[in-house]
Amino acid sequence: MIIVAVEIGVKKDTAEEVRDALHAMEQETQKEAGCITFVFTVDVNDPTMIRIFERWETIEHLAAHFKMPHMVPFREVLGRIKQSMDVKVYDIAGELKLPA
Repeated sequence: MIIVAVEIGVKKDTAEEVRDALHAMEQETQKEAGCITFVFTVDVNDPTMIRIFERWETIEHLAAHFKMPHMVPFREVLGRIKQSMDVKVYDIAGELKLPA
């Protein structure tokens, strides 16, 4: 399983614009082959910080995601208002139970 954790800092007063673009992308991404989870949140303490959490079956599914047409409007918005972006991709061997 592939896990992607993204933090995006956006310019002040633009969080709503990126939130709208993310919402549209979120709905389409969740329909993609290999997508297990794709969600985003806006930090309750800092509305300029957006986080995306993704789980994919394989790295090939993630690579295909970047080529989808619904990525284009999101990239355009992000290009205008992004101040920082940190992306981490993890290849997970398995899931463990939470210790009691």
